[in-house]
Order: sequence, then structure tokens, then C-alpha cells
Amino acid sequence: MIGTSPRAKLLDAAIDHIARHGGADRSLRALAADLGTSHRMLIYHFGSKEGLLTAVAREVEARQRAALADLDPADFWRRLTDDDLRANEKLFFQLYGQALGGAPGTAEFLDGVIDDWLGPIEARLAQLGVPAADRPAHARLGLAVTRGLLLDLVTTGDREAVDAAMEKFLAMYEKP
Repeated sequence: MIGTSPRAKLLDAAIDHIARHGGADRSLRALAADLGTSHRMLIYHFGSKEGLLTAVAREVEARQRAALADLDPADFWRRLTDDDLRANEKLFFQLYGQALGGAPGTAEFLDGVIDDWLGPIEARLAQLGVPAADRPAHARLGLAVTRGLLLDLVTTGDREAVDAAMEKFLAMYEKP
């Protein structure tokens, strides 16, 4: 739970609901009914359906970044590819595409979508012994590989193939 304010409670409920049922294709009124509130309350707290979905995706990303510090890379990958996160990952990529295309209400989604990850990834790379001068490039590469494989997974559902690809990628960071 992220807090006890009415907005935080709605956001927690939306995260849980979307993880179980999806939601990007639902109207704001339908999402409000699913969450046991009114569309006016969602507009008050999030501005629009896109604002709500952006808040959901950003909070899920923040929770994943927090988990990165506590898990080894293989466990972190297993967490990201857990079936319980599939709807949230699909939402992430839908919003990413909409924001890149300039869809109204989605521009905020792009704020920090890359940069917010680089510091935590570089910190993890430091723990793995990657030299400081190499960390920025490795952080971008790791983020790109991870997001690419997650997109592959939500597109194809081929868990075995994406796991094998990530295993090959992570092997580059194992000490001989």
C-alpha cells in the first residue's frame, strides 16, 4: 500500500484491479465502477483515464525499481516476468506507445521512463563489480534488453524463449 490518502487508496485499488483484469480498454466510468467509486472522483484525483493509467504504470515501475536493490538479477527477472504482472506490463507498453504518439493525457508518462531506472541499475551494476566508467552504457543496455524481452513476452507469451535470452544476457555479468 502506498498511503492512506483517498488518492493513494484509489491508486492501490487500481493497481490491484488492473493486475488482475487489465483496464486500458475500459472506459473511465467502467473503471470507476470496478473500483467502487465514481468517475468524478477519478477525474478529481487523476485528471483523466489516461492520468489514472499513467499513475498506475508509474507506481508499478517505482515498486519494481525498489525491488531491484534487494534481488539478484535472476530473481529480479523472475519477479518482472511473474504472470501477476502481465497486465501491468501490457499497460506499460500501451501507454509508452500512446505517449510517443502524442496521445492526449499521456505525455507525463515519458517523464523519467528511462532516467528513473539508470541510477538504480548503475547501483546494482556497482554491486556486480562493473567498473564505474562502464556503468552508464551497461545500465542503458540492461534496461533496453529487459524491456525488449518483456515486450516479447507480452506479445508472444513465449516464457521459455525470453527466459533463455535473459539467461544469456545475465551470463555476461557472471564472474569466470
